[in-house]
Amino acid sequence: MFKKNYIIKINLPGGIVAAGDLHAIADAATRARVEDMQFGARQQLFCKVADRFGEAFLRELDNAGIFYETEKECYPNIISSYVSEGVFGRSAWLSEGLYKDILEGFDFRPRLKINLVEDGQSFVPFFTGHLNFISSSLNNHWHLTVRLPGTNRLFQWKTVIYSPDIPRISRLIEEALIPAAAAQKAPEQWFHQLYEQVAVSFAHNPAPPPLRLPSTGVPYYEGFNLAGSKHWLGIYRREELFAPDFLKEVCLLALHTKIGQLYTTPWKSLLIKGIEEGDLNRWEYILGKYRINVRHASNELNWQTEDLNAEGLRLKRYLIRQLDQDDVRTQGLTFAIKMQQGSGLPGSIVIRKSENSKAKKLDRYSIWHTPDFDPYTMETVLYREDLEKENLYPYIVSLCKEFYRRQSEHLSAVPNVAPPSSGQDAEKNTFHCMHCLTAYSQEYGDPAQDIQPGTPFDALPDHWSCPVCDAPKSDYTLTPFPCPANSPNLTGSTNSISFPDALMIPADVNSANSLKTVS
Repeated sequence: MFKKNYIIKINLPGGIVAAGDLHAIADAATRARVEDMQFGARQQLFCKVADRFGEAFLRELDNAGIFYETEKECYPNIISSYVSEGVFGRSAWLSEGLYKDILEGFDFRPRLKINLVEDGQSFVPFFTGHLNFISSSLNNHWHLTVRLPGTNRLFQWKTVIYSPDIPRISRLIEEALIPAAAAQKAPEQWFHQLYEQVAVSFAHNPAPPPLRLPSTGVPYYEGFNLAGSKHWLGIYRREELFAPDFLKEVCLLALHTKIGQLYTTPWKSLLIKGIEEGDLNRWEYILGKYRINVRHASNELNWQTEDLNAEGLRLKRYLIRQLDQDDVRTQGLTFAIKMQQGSGLPGSIVIRKSENSKAKKLDRYSIWHTPDFDPYTMETVLYREDLEKENLYPYIVSLCKEFYRRQSEHLSAVPNVAPPSSGQDAEKNTFHCMHCLTAYSQEYGDPAQDIQPGTPFDALPDHWSCPVCDAPKSDYTLTPFPCPANSPNLTGSTNSISFPDALMIPADVNSANSLKTVS
C-alpha cells in the first residue's frame, strides 16, 4: 500500500516559464504517471505524484535545476502582470525587458508574497501579496503597499521605489519584517519601525503620486486574439487540469515556431504570445487533438477558487450552470469561492463556506461583497449568511442587479451619458436594511424565511426581520446603499486612490492551497 500522493509546487517567477523548462517538467511528469497538472492563483504549477514515483520525479527536477516544494510552502511565487504586456494594453514605461531585469535581480528566494503589477491593467490582482509593487506615473518608479503577515492592515510606503531597487528593498523588508511579526508588535508600531529601519537606504526617493487603478473588469482572456501583427492564445480549463502530454506538445510547437516562453495567469490558465498568422492552423490542430474548448462564456472566466480545492470547483460549476442557463450578465464583476479560512482570493462578490458547517447536516454559506463592488479592495460587507447551496443563486443574481443599478446611476451622472430608459421597477422592488445594507428583492423573496419569490415588500409579515442583523421590517428603506467614503471614485477611465498610512482590511488575505502556507 502506498502512503499518499506527493503534492509538488513549482514556482514560475512572474508567471513566466521557458518552453524548454515546461517541456522538461511535463516530460518528467509523464514518466511519473501524472495524469494532470494545474496552475495556481499565484501563477505557480502543481503536480500530484503517486508515492512510488515521487522520489524519481523529484530527482529529475533536481537534475534539471528546477526549484520545487512539497507539503509545506515556505517560498511563495512572485506574481507579475508580465503576462498582460502587449496583450491587454501597454504601459507608458513598463516593458517585458524591465520585468525580466527586476525578476533576475532577486538573488534570494523571498518568503514573503511579492506582487509586481502594472497600474493600467485589470488582469492581475493588486493587493494579494505582502509586498505589493504597483507601477506609478513616475517613469521607472513603483508604489509599494505592505501587509504584515498574519494581520489585517495595509500600509502605504511613503516614497516610490526605483525599479532596480525592488529586489534589495524586498530583502531588507523581509529581514526586518519577519522578526517583527514574530514579536507580535502593534501594526502601527511595527510599520513605523520598519519604515525607519529600511527607508534610510532609499532616502533619495520622491513621494508617491496618487495611485491610479483601472475601472474596467477582467478582460476576456481565452481563445485566439490579434495583438499587432501577431496573435496570442489563451487556454482555460474548466477543471483547471492540463494533461502533461498536451503541455509537451504545446511546448514543442512553441519552440518550433520560435516562441521561447509561455505565461501562466492568476486565473489558472495558460497564455501563448507571438503566434504568427501562418502557424494558426498548427495551434488549432493541437487544440482539436486534445479536444480543448477555447470559447467559454465570459461569466465563467471571472471566477476564482482556491488552489487544488475540488469542493470549491464543484460549487463554482453549480452556480455557473445556473448563470448560463438564465443568461445572467456578470461583466465587470469578479467572484471568489472560499472554502478554507485564511483564503485571500480577490473578488467583488465572495461566497464563503461557514466555519460551523461540519456540525450541520448540510453545508452552509455566506455571501459578501466589496464596498461599491470595488474589485481592488479586500474589505467586504456581509450580504447574506447561513444559506444552503440551493439558496445561493437568487441572492447572487440580486447582487448582480444591484451592481448594474449602481453602474447605471453613475453613468447617468456623467455628462453626455444618457440615463437608463427603465430602472424604476428594480428600484421599486428593492429595499435595504439601514443597519447592515442587506437587500430585499421582490423578484427573489427570501427563501430562507419561507418568503416566496414575487412577494412585495409591503406584503411581508410584520414579524419578518433582516436575515443578517435581525433588524425589524420597519428598518428597511428604499434609500440606495451609501457609497463608502474610502471607495474609489469611478469617474473617467481610472480610479484615483489615496491610502492613509494604514487602511483596515479583513485578515482574510492569504492565498490558500493544499500545501501548508506561511501566512
